[in-house]
Amino acid sequence: MAINVLVVDDSAVMRAMIIKALHLCGLPLGEIHQAANGKDGLKVLDKNWIDLSLVDINMPVMGGVEMIDKVRENPDMADLAIIVVSTESSETRIEMLEKKKAGFVHKPFSPEVLRKLIIEKTGVTDEQVKGDAYQSNGFDF
Repeated sequence: MAINVLVVDDSAVMRAMIIKALHLCGLPLGEIHQAANGKDGLKVLDKNWIDLSLVDINMPVMGGVEMIDKVRENPDMADLAIIVVSTESSETRIEMLEKKKAGFVHKPFSPEVLRKLIIEKTGVTDEQVKGDAYQSNGFDF
């Protein structure tokens, strides 16, 4: 099972770093889509089959929390696996995201941390991972 991913962040550099970390996770990736804000992210979700969305919190036009709320309100997307990738890591914020059934990873992060959370949120099993391609190079993103 290949995982189709949507990366939503207003920083093109951060989107590239997240995508690099995804490739280092050794998980079976399908299509990887990108959006610079929540509004554009919702448009991508309307047009493509996405299994996982990695979303920043603070973005222009529409932030991550508003995007998550709109996804959860839509019956066709309500079960989408979402992981917030942000520097904002207050306990209150993390609890609020958990109530919205979103995971959280703090910037900077390692591919190992991201891999573990993706497996938890998507239900991908180690048997579904292609071979033993996962290897950490020690970089944090």
